[in-house]
Amino acid sequence: MHSKTFLLGAVLSFVLILGAVTADAATWEVDTSHSILSFKVRHLFSKTAGRFEDWSATLDFDPKKLETGSAQVIIQAASVNTDKDQRDKHLRSGDFFEVEKYPTIEFHSTSITEDGKGYLLHGNLTMHGVTKEVAIPFTMDGVGADPWGNTRAGFSGSLTVNRKDFGMVWNKAMDQGGWMLGEDVQIDLEIEAVQK
Repeated sequence: MHSKTFLLGAVLSFVLILGAVTADAATWEVDTSHSILSFKVRHLFSKTAGRFEDWSATLDFDPKKLETGSAQVIIQAASVNTDKDQRDKHLRSGDFFEVEKYPTIEFHSTSITEDGKGYLLHGNLTMHGVTKEVAIPFTMDGVGADPWGNTRAGFSGSLTVNRKDFGMVWNKAMDQGGWMLGEDVQIDLEIEAVQK
């Protein structure tokens, strides 16, 4: 009888502790009109930049306890934009994103850890039908009220992935040696989120 009472008490204590940890967490929606999700990849001897126009993200976090937070991002792969129609069509084709078969690029976080003066957002990135674990270094740049009575937070992050790891292997050999495109893709995020 006493063991059952002890077990029940332990479970209730755990629930109360968990509630105390998450009580200040809130859901935030990324304001994509004031956020940028861009990328760069080497083309010959310089880097070409692009971005995604259609994407959404939901964050759950307490600004004072970011380690307890989470993030979900969904990108419409067909919204890739490098300001050149012909190149964008190529990127949407089977040589790269293959958007008809794999319409979305998704990131689902698993944890957040401190990393020096910033943080690491750990999670699973799914692109072109392939899922890989990644860690995104980021900083929280500020949090506070905006002129319209909302609470906003800002984040900056960047990571590099190898496109071949996601099955995007197209390239073109150059006559003088080497390849037209680099394998590493730098992804940059400038995020402004509004508390819901």
